[in-house]
Amino acid sequence: MMIAKHIFYTGRVQGVGFRYTVRQLAAGYEVAGWVKNLTDGRVELLAAARDPEELAAFLTELKENSAVAHYIREVEEHTVPAPPGLTGFSIARD
Repeated sequence: MMIAKHIFYTGRVQGVGFRYTVRQLAAGYEVAGWVKNLTDGRVELLAAARDPEELAAFLTELKENSAVAHYIREVEEHTVPAPPGLTGFSIARD
């Protein structure tokens, strides 16, 4: 069974390589999901993993230690059911 987080990032998170950084970072973890820009300037992320600690480590790395961490001003995070059949990690279309 997978655990999933639906997250909205606010700050200077568009036009700084945020989505590409998230995708690259996800490659180092056993997570699946997607990331996309929103028209209101936020970035939306859905990330899921079988291991809750793996998911937490990925999200902590993004928020605290990634190349784009300093652009994040606010994080709105919700635990949600993982979509069935979710595999891989991609940048979704805006």
